[in-house]
Amino acid sequence: RDWSSDVCSSDLTGYVGDETAEGMRVGSTVVYLQQGDRHVIVDPGLVPSRGAILEPLAALGVDAEQVTDVVFSHQHIDHTLNAALFPAARFHDYAAIYRDDLWTDLDAEGRHLADDIWLIRTSGHTREDISTVVRTDAGLVVCTHAWWFEGGPQDDPYAPDPAELARARERILGLDPVQVIPGHGPAFTPARG
Repeated sequence: RDWSSDVCSSDLTGYVGDETAEGMRVGSTVVYLQQGDRHVIVDPGLVPSRGAILEPLAALGVDAEQVTDVVFSHQHIDHTLNAALFPAARFHDYAAIYRDDLWTDLDAEGRHLADDIWLIRTSGHTREDISTVVRTDAGLVVCTHAWWFEGGPQDDPYAPDPAELARARERILGLDPVQVIPGHGPAFTPARG
C-alpha cells in the first residue's frame, strides 16, 4: 500500500492458527518501508516461503541487497527467521544495532532510521518489544506486536506483565495513529474516542 509519495509499504499479512499434524502454522506480518535511500523491513519472520517476502519486493523493483535496515519488534523466531535474506542490512532490536560482526549498544527509544521512520520502546508482548512509527501524508502508522491482530488478544498469553502491555497499547493509541499494523494480522484503524 502507498501512504505517501516517499514512505510506502508493502506487507505480507501474518496469521496464527491452522493446526496440522506436524504443528501450527504461524506467519509474521512483514512490512516494507522506504524513504529516500532507506529501505526497511520489519519482522522478516516465519512465512510460507522466502518468496513470500522476496517476490513482493521484486515487484516494487527492490532487491534484497538494497535493504538497508531490518527491525525486529522482538526476538521471537516467528519474527526474525528470515533476517539473513538481507545481507547488507543493519539489524535493529530494543537495545542495539547489529551489522556483520559489529554490535553497537543503542536503546531503540527514539532511534530514527529515516526522517519519517523511527522506533519506540513498547514492552508488553515481551519486555524487549519495540514498535516502528512511520509518519505518512495520512498520519502516523505503527507496526507493533502490542496486538497480534485487531482484536488483541485481549490477554496476551506470552506477556510477562499484563499491565505493561496495557501501558504499551495506551502509548501507541496516544500517538493517534491512522493505522496499526499488528504482528499477526491485517492493518486496522484504531477506534477513536
